[in-house]
Amino acid sequence: MEFGSLLAMLFVGAIAGWLSGRIMKGRGFGVIGNIIVGIVGAFLAGTIFPALGFSVGGGIMSSIFFATIGAVILLFLIGLVKKA
Repeated sequence: MEFGSLLAMLFVGAIAGWLSGRIMKGRGFGVIGNIIVGIVGAFLAGTIFPALGFSVGGGIMSSIFFATIGAVILLFLIGLVKKA
């Protein structure tokens, strides 16, 4: 993996984490925690959605969109585990 693509993935994950924290109010982990969840969500979205047949596309906006969905799903699942 090149440095530029790693940096782009971190940037997309940070934005997705911030957005997912806004969407899932009350289930977040603070700014830094949500950014980390966003980075993990971006990675999950990059592996799960193509396996399901969804194309991430080539633009930054579609990458942020799919990473945000992945981060929201991850926050939801973490919230379920924390309650149990």
